[in-house]
Amino acid sequence: MADPMKLTWMTGNYANTLPLKKGEVTSPLVQPDFVEVQVANTMFKPVVREARFDVSELAIVTYLQAKAYNKPYVLMPAVVVSRGQLQTMAYNSERGLIGPRDIEGKRVGVRAYTQTTGAWVRGIFADDYGVDLDKVTWVTTEDPHLAEYQDPSFIERGPDGKNLADALLAGEFEAAIVGDSLPDPRLKTLVPDADAVNRAWAANHGGTPINHMMVVRKSISESRPDVVKEVFRMAVEAAKKGLTPGTEQAEAIRFGFDACRESLELIIDYSFRQKLIPRRFTVEELFDDTTRNLKP
Repeated sequence: MADPMKLTWMTGNYANTLPLKKGEVTSPLVQPDFVEVQVANTMFKPVVREARFDVSELAIVTYLQAKAYNKPYVLMPAVVVSRGQLQTMAYNSERGLIGPRDIEGKRVGVRAYTQTTGAWVRGIFADDYGVDLDKVTWVTTEDPHLAEYQDPSFIERGPDGKNLADALLAGEFEAAIVGDSLPDPRLKTLVPDADAVNRAWAANHGGTPINHMMVVRKSISESRPDVVKEVFRMAVEAAKKGLTPGTEQAEAIRFGFDACRESLELIIDYSFRQKLIPRRFTVEELFDDTTRNLKP
């Protein structure tokens, strides 16, 4: 038998990926060469600017933009990170109670306009709460991952690396996306009982919103579909090993085209309406003939 194909592979340390990274899932076809990374999104620029890895985790909005700019990757129907989104947008309760509609006419902080979490929150706010996104001043502290993409003219750039929670507490913003957990008790979510609302939203929209999925180098998918199928099998097996069946986390980590379709349709629509991509892709064209047909 030929030697296994060595693949540079970038992914974070999650319950669904650690069995892979610890060598608990192996293959005669694939030899993963994992890149050590603490926070996966810090490596997304090397993915889309340098095509540094053969297999990688990638934020879905970053992938949509990579598709628009013909980057050499193809999507795999394998979710790596998926979560509710509404708990990430907070306000300073010391300044009074506000809800989603109250950010109209105000300044709102977000790490990057292209951030997938921001795209989800804006889309849900617009569709479910009637927020006019054009009336909000979005202030960013980071560049987009794609060098070719330029933020729209209505985006305001703040100081690089500014801590959004600190700025929010200092009164610089009316609201800000501060992360999955609120770092200060004075910060409250714009949507009350956000976790319960997230669960209800997921039940009505094809599952938990997708943050990150797997991508693979196009040339590998074209020349070695057997290797791509094996990479997918390994990811599925790792998730089964690392996640407890029936839990919210296990349900959120989905595999296969049909399981991801509705969530992808929504983020494509949100991304187009927010001027993150130049046109609405079909879900089918995000994949190739090999990856589109991968099944767990």
